Amino acid sequence: MAGASAAAPALASAQPQRDPALARLLDAFAEELLVESPMTATGLGLDTGKNAALKSRLDNRSWAAVEAGARACTDRLTRMKAIDRARLQGFDASLYDAVVYANQLGVEGGKFAYGDNTYEAAMGEAATPYVVSQQGGDFNSVPEFLNSQHKVADQADADAYLSRLEAFAACLDQETERVRRDAANGVIPPDFLLKTSLAEMIPFRATPAGEQHVVSSLADRAKAAGVAGDYAAAATRIVADKVYPALDRQIVALQTAAAKAGHDAGVWRLPEGEAYYAWLLKVGTSTSMTADQIHQMGLEQNQAIAARMDAILKAQGLTQGTVGARMTALNKDPRFLYPNDEAGKAKLIAYLNGIIAGMRPLLAKVSKMTLKAEVTVKAVPKDIELGAGLGYMNSGALDGSRPSIYYINLHDTGNWPKFTLPSLTYHETIPGHAWQGAYLAERHDEIPVISSLMGFNAYVEGWALYAEQLADELGLYDNDPFGRLGYLQAQQFRACRLVADTGLHAKRWSRELTVRWLVETTGRTRGAMTSEVDRYCGTPGQACGYKVGHTEILRLRETAKTALGSQFDLRDFNDVVVKTGGVPLTVLAVVVDDYIARRRRGQTRF
Repeated sequence: MAGASAAAPALASAQPQRDPALARLLDAFAEELLVESPMTATGLGLDTGKNAALKSRLDNRSWAAVEAGARACTDRLTRMKAIDRARLQGFDASLYDAVVYANQLGVEGGKFAYGDNTYEAAMGEAATPYVVSQQGGDFNSVPEFLNSQHKVADQADADAYLSRLEAFAACLDQETERVRRDAANGVIPPDFLLKTSLAEMIPFRATPAGEQHVVSSLADRAKAAGVAGDYAAAATRIVADKVYPALDRQIVALQTAAAKAGHDAGVWRLPEGEAYYAWLLKVGTSTSMTADQIHQMGLEQNQAIAARMDAILKAQGLTQGTVGARMTALNKDPRFLYPNDEAGKAKLIAYLNGIIAGMRPLLAKVSKMTLKAEVTVKAVPKDIELGAGLGYMNSGALDGSRPSIYYINLHDTGNWPKFTLPSLTYHETIPGHAWQGAYLAERHDEIPVISSLMGFNAYVEGWALYAEQLADELGLYDNDPFGRLGYLQAQQFRACRLVADTGLHAKRWSRELTVRWLVETTGRTRGAMTSEVDRYCGTPGQACGYKVGHTEILRLRETAKTALGSQFDLRDFNDVVVKTGGVPLTVLAVVVDDYIARRRRGQTRF
């Protein structure tokens, strides 16, 4: 469990305090990181002005860039030592500690000679042993990035898009070289991950170049913006002459690897596998918890949540079988299912938009801040839905030019009984990810850019899981027993993730055993649980951040309530947590301790 930092207290004041020397240093770090990741610069809306050249580039995917990134983390830690940590107060102190933690993770990840273990991967919930998998690599990320995040408002934007399309081909080749390099060192994804990857790539490659969405996205948006030129023809040539040949080479490399792939799912089989998983758990939880401790936490929390579900199920007349068996039956109940056709999917998305609209008037009970937290709901693109997660969020631009995008995987609407959707939506949108991320964007004058370049998984996902609980505490399920079951099933599922992830990677569970255990325990569909297990194989440790982070936030809230009694205000507590900008759990514990101390002294603004 997260504990107090050994460093001096970090006070989270109402307005962040900025030490001039620290501010200059961290602003320099931010500029360096944006240059290292031009795609991040675009995602944040920071590829303008002096950074305009970044709009024409993609992230370097070579192994040399990975090694350079680890060296950069070492250099940043060295420069941090020039700042006297003892003199820092308030927001500066917690920010200092967070930056040090993030770069230490980058240094430690650089010790493993395979996969994606960079600062950017660790901070982006994407650290992985496999540079290309069913959910990792540029094939999965670049087309939707170009469509959703690369703006096309003028000729310079359209030309930059073409440059990035050419860079896409180069990046695919960089990844292909790393696939071969890793395979030579015994690092090959399990056969089932490669099967899914190839099942996505081969149909994509079979599509005529001119019919690709990366072509029509540019052509349509350039035309809408009044930009002259035949961008459809230019993009088609690049796809046909450069992207497709590079994709052919990557397909061959993956097919070659697949011929040697085994079926074992866990990273225990990889070089330094035990140490590697320990690092991944540190990335995922920002604690020193062991795999055994996390596994046991999951078992205990699953049992407690299942008992609550059992009582609700019995009250609805569902008394026979295990909780998992009864939820399996409920998940198949036609009254809760949307048709698995385009009309059914449109109705499902409309329902999600209604959930978001219904939460907005209640936000004043959650926070004293007024955030717009604009969000758009989209289905996961069909090209990648076989390997993509079931639901996820892409945060909006810091300049407000693009809202957050809530993606839901609608490959099979049977994975989404209606009663499961509210909790997921509160998690991904408001008061979850989109709302927490909106603070970074809408209060950017208070928060330095470096905070948007750190994404501590347990904080980010712990907050979103906590947001699901806030919806229940707001009374949204008081007259909706099935909705509350959906909420509790989601909480139980996150507890089961602790068991599944550590089972796969520390206890040598097979893919089949893990899928079966999740289906029987949670009652969710086999298709959904297979997708989830494959996700845990692709990004080990990430799934452990949700319940570890949620548990710690609740522990800190109970500590504050006990200490403050009638002085406790839920809105202040929530705002203190969000106004950190995102920190490791160890730092969050110190911030909350200081909030308690300041409230006791009579401070009322946080």
